[in-house]
Amino acid sequence: MNILTTPLAGVIIIEPKIFGDARGFFVETWQAERYAEAGLPAFVQDNLSRSSQGVLRGLHYQEPDAQGKLVQVLEGEVFDVAVDIRVGSDTFGTWHGVTLSSENKRQFYVPAGFAHGFVVTSESALFAYKCTELYRPEHDHSLRWDDPDIGIDWPVDAPSLSTKDADAPRLAAIARDELPTVDAYADPKPR
Repeated sequence: MNILTTPLAGVIIIEPKIFGDARGFFVETWQAERYAEAGLPAFVQDNLSRSSQGVLRGLHYQEPDAQGKLVQVLEGEVFDVAVDIRVGSDTFGTWHGVTLSSENKRQFYVPAGFAHGFVVTSESALFAYKCTELYRPEHDHSLRWDDPDIGIDWPVDAPSLSTKDADAPRLAAIARDELPTVDAYADPKPR
């Protein structure tokens, strides 16, 4: 597999090896030893969602018990985004995005302490992700998808949003003691 770094420490793109011929293809989407060698942590929960074109999910984060996420698209295509929301980080409020699709088979690792979101750019998308912590609804939070202080360049103008995401606050409106800190997640780099 090939590991691509991004401007955000710990946020990486993984290009797995694909073995294909006229019959189809084979790809390992997770292998504990190989991914541990690449520095990824252990995962405790897998999730799957299907969304229609224009659906935007995010920006989500969990605090406390922040989740690192390894995400991929099984069918379709999405534009996927990570935002550093660790108070005290040199890249606080900075985002990085990548196109994930069933065609390119890329994976995107979003470390604990980062907000995460995606928008579906194909007719529909089947989205899978592994999490480093269990989902805890009492610690689940959203950040405004179109926060002008973050300035994400989404490839849609009027996405379909849940009420929770439509009503999410801007980063500047969230009390700093309610956000993850760089001290708590000082080394988001894959280990």
